Amino acid sequence: MLFFNKKKRELPDCCIAAVVSGRIIPLDQVRDEAFAQKMLGDGVAILPGDDCIVAPCKGKVTMLYPTLHAFGMKTADGLEILVHIGINTVALKGKGFKAFIEQGDEVEAGDKIIRVDSHFMQREGYDLTVMTLFPNGEEYELEISRDGYASKGATVVARYKRK
Repeated sequence: MLFFNKKKRELPDCCIAAVVSGRIIPLDQVRDEAFAQKMLGDGVAILPGDDCIVAPCKGKVTMLYPTLHAFGMKTADGLEILVHIGINTVALKGKGFKAFIEQGDEVEAGDKIIRVDSHFMQREGYDLTVMTLFPNGEEYELEISRDGYASKGATVVARYKRK
């Protein structure tokens, strides 16, 4: 039977998929001023419904924080993407995170990047909202989802084109 052999879906060019399944909320509702005020760029916030963070598109992992709470990517056409997992989770110093990639890796949309121990983090009182931000977004026309439900690696949460 082939139904267990899932084929990856191809993501259209200039599209960014959800990095985690869950409910999309407007960035300005994130409980951290730096994100809510878009100090690190505009983007999408998701209240996660699972523990697996995946790549939002095809690109290169340009940075993987040693604490594994965030990683950066760049698309072939130059869009920078910063994925930040939770609020103040840097304080955990990597506890509760497991990485499946390394800095410099080439990834495709839906590739597993980080697993989060959400039960541990919720017991510790952490907000697990996941932000996908575009630090150089001012160089692009961005169309970003502000609500709805997203499926990781499949739901397009942003579209972009260079200005």
